[in-house]
Amino acid sequence: MRKGIHPENYRLVAFKDMSNNDVFITKSTAEAKETTEIDGVEYPLVKLEISRTSHPFYTGKTKLVDTAGRIDKFKNKYKKFKKKETKEEK
Repeated sequence: MRKGIHPENYRLVAFKDMSNNDVFITKSTAEAKETTEIDGVEYPLVKLEISRTSHPFYTGKTKLVDTAGRIDKFKNKYKKFKKKETKEEK
């Protein structure tokens, strides 16, 4: 193994799944702007949109997640391109 190519700043980091509020702690070099306290110990906090506790592959459950109304935003954005009916088409 070559020296000097691996990060030196491994530390315990809390990762929080924002879809189900699951938190797990593991070693990482990920940058974190926030911290959280777990069992009286403060950890850097990295927020995730999906993790092993919410991903359908691991849970075996499928669910439709419409975060921030993505479907409605799409429909509103493209409704102006909807084909208008003409007299000949009716």
